[in-house]
Amino acid sequence: MKQRIIAISMALLVPIAGCKSGPQSASGTAAGRPADATSQVSQMVDSGSGFDFYLLNLSWSPEFCYAHPSASECAAHATFVLHGLWPQNREGPYPENCSTAPGPADPTEYKDIYADAGLLEHEWQAHGTCSGLSADAFLRTARTAFKAVTIPPTLNTLTSELSLAPDQIVDLFTASNPAIPRSSLVVSCGHNYLTAIEVCLDKSLHPVPCGAVRSCRANTVRIPAP
Repeated sequence: MKQRIIAISMALLVPIAGCKSGPQSASGTAAGRPADATSQVSQMVDSGSGFDFYLLNLSWSPEFCYAHPSASECAAHATFVLHGLWPQNREGPYPENCSTAPGPADPTEYKDIYADAGLLEHEWQAHGTCSGLSADAFLRTARTAFKAVTIPPTLNTLTSELSLAPDQIVDLFTASNPAIPRSSLVVSCGHNYLTAIEVCLDKSLHPVPCGAVRSCRANTVRIPAP
């Protein structure tokens, strides 16, 4: 039990530990996005940004809340929550801490995706500064990506612990998100517990193959209920 709590703390309480490069990781249009969102995001993106694709990390909130039951975000009994939108490279290390550009003008505008102001600031400084976007444009892009993913009903209404193979979790997501192919989805786990689902996206938020980003290697993973 102690080992599990330590693992969760390292993966989620300190967000940088969960930020992974594509090749070294251990772990159409996105479904539901309005048709004009793609063009809006494309206009904001600096095509010269030094990365290949985004890795959208949706953390399984119950694993974090198991170790931190008093955390503010745990009161909502959420399922998947936004951890980050991370610029990645197909080869070599991922970019991070690319500048000291200021964060958003009004951080409270993004409470719907980041209840924790410290996590928002970390995600901007470590990852957003490498996106080629301003802080507000990056966070709006992260919000668009997050809200475009439909959480499968089986997981969104979970009332008791469930055990599934990683491929079965991917099956649930592709069924709920027909525009996201299997090749764009990665299951992340720790000590045979689900920690996150990740989606690989291009700079305009279209799903792309994850390539060398490795998925969970466990035969089955345990999914605790909120």
